[in-house]
Amino acid sequence: MEGDQPRDPIMLDGKVAIVTGAAGGIGAATARLMARRGASVVIADIAGDAAQAAAQRIGEDGAAAIALPVDLADEASVVALIEETVSRFGRLDILHNNAAALTPELHAADLDIARMETWAWDRSFAVNCRGTMIAMRTALPHLVTSRGAIVNTVAAMALRGHALQAAYTASKAAVIQMTRSVAASHGRLGVRCNAVAPGLILTPVVRDHLPPEMLTMTLGETLNDRLGEPEDVAQIAAFLASDAAGHVNGQVVTVDGGYISHIPGVSGLS
Repeated sequence: MEGDQPRDPIMLDGKVAIVTGAAGGIGAATARLMARRGASVVIADIAGDAAQAAAQRIGEDGAAAIALPVDLADEASVVALIEETVSRFGRLDILHNNAAALTPELHAADLDIARMETWAWDRSFAVNCRGTMIAMRTALPHLVTSRGAIVNTVAAMALRGHALQAAYTASKAAVIQMTRSVAASHGRLGVRCNAVAPGLILTPVVRDHLPPEMLTMTLGETLNDRLGEPEDVAQIAAFLASDAAGHVNGQVVTVDGGYISHIPGVSGLS
C-alpha cells in the first residue's frame, strides 16, 4: 500500500529462534534481544528452572518465549529440542548454538595438553563440538525450508594460542571450521552460518569466579576502555541472525574490544 514503510531488516518479526544456553549470560541477553525484535524464542538450557524463569521474564515484556530442556551431550535430547520447537511453532528460522561446557570442575581440569585429563577433553568436545554438530544437522532441513540462519558462539581464544584451556579452545576452533563447512555446503540452499567470537565477557559466572587480577590484566590489553558485557555479544548474534546480514556467510566476528587485534604489551604506548 502507498505510504507503507519498508520492513527493517534488523527486525525478526515472525521468525522462530532457538538459543541454547539461554538461561543466563550471553544466551539470555541474546534471547531477550531477539524477542524484542519480534522473534518467538525458545530458551534451551540444561538448567530447567533457570530457563523457565528466563522465558517468563521475556513473556512479561510482552514477547513470545518458551523454555525447553536440552543436554548437548545427549543426542536424543538435542534432536528432541529441534523437533519440539518445530512441532510447537511450525517452523525454525534461527539456531543460535551458544551453550558450552563451562562448569568450575571442568574449568579447573582444562589445563595445558601435558596436564590434560582425558575426561575434560571428552566432555568439552561432547558438549561444545559434538552437541553443536547434532543441533545443526537436525535443524538444517528446517532451515533450508525457511532460508534461515545459524549463529555459533565460539571464542576469541580459539583464534590464538593459549597456555591453558586447551580442550575448550580446541573444541571452539572445531566449531569455527564447522561454521565454514555448513556455509559452504548449504549457502546455495539459502542457509547462512556464521560465528561470534567473544573475548572476556562480564557474565555473572565471570564476575563471581574470575580473579580480579585476571580482569585487570585483560582490561590492560583491551583497546576499548571497558570489558565486554553480554549485551555486546547479543547485538552481533542478533544481527547475524537477521536479514540485515543477508550477504554475510561463513564468517567469524570477534567481540573483544580489540583484545586480539594488536601486539601484546603495547596497547598503552600511544
